[in-house]
Amino acid sequence: MYQLGWFSTGRGKGSRGLLKTVHDSIESGEIKAEIAFVFCSREYGETEATDIFLNMVKDYNIPLITFSYQKFKSKIGTTSQEEGLPLWRLDYDREVMARLQNFHPDLCVLAGYMLIVGPEMCQRYDMLNLHPATPSGPTGTWQEVIWRLMDSDAEETGAMMHLVTPELDKGPVVTYCTFPIRGEPFDKYRVEIKGKPLAQIKQEQGEDNALFKLIRQHGVARELPLIIATIQAFSRGKVKVTADKRVIDAEGKPIYGYNLTDEINRKVSGTI
Repeated sequence: MYQLGWFSTGRGKGSRGLLKTVHDSIESGEIKAEIAFVFCSREYGETEATDIFLNMVKDYNIPLITFSYQKFKSKIGTTSQEEGLPLWRLDYDREVMARLQNFHPDLCVLAGYMLIVGPEMCQRYDMLNLHPATPSGPTGTWQEVIWRLMDSDAEETGAMMHLVTPELDKGPVVTYCTFPIRGEPFDKYRVEIKGKPLAQIKQEQGEDNALFKLIRQHGVARELPLIIATIQAFSRGKVKVTADKRVIDAEGKPIYGYNLTDEINRKVSGTI
């Protein structure tokens, strides 16, 4: 059986929703795989939201490994640097890998994992991350992405799954989908902010801005279907990662990102 490793910080509803969706897809047979383990970078008692996430993992009878990066960071200090990262980050990754040494996942998914993964862990595991933008779109958190889209008056955005590398949001693209943010209903809300500096919109409305919320709504609707479709492609052997971290298809040909826009649009049709 195809083995998945699951990495999360378990911060809130989003992390729980990702795990539930993949778990339910496995249970229904939509995904031919099993979650070999869940690793959480927080431990019981750190936040109420994470405790709920950890209890969910236990209810699913998935092996759970927890290791608090905050506690580790406070013990080791944050001043030394190695390979462009604080030394504690690299040492933390090494400890994580030691705790996971008995697991041999075919593919790992970062699902709300709020740490940059260092080069040693990237080399050890084939890891995928969801980024809420197109391959040519902005980097950063989903909030930063949306503000940059609004600031540049972008015509489209989307979501992508990419191979994890130490360079944030820059790993090889595996799959992606796009959607327009021009035309209706988006233009209606563009008129409301036309001529206003972005700093003013942030200060007065923040994430309650109608255009901001609309872009986020359309993006979120596509993220889970994209994750499912991507894991399916890997578990069925349609997509693979080579030892030197190249993404290839079943015939060994390089892939520069499967465009799943049509498939994802069919799945979200009528839900937004």
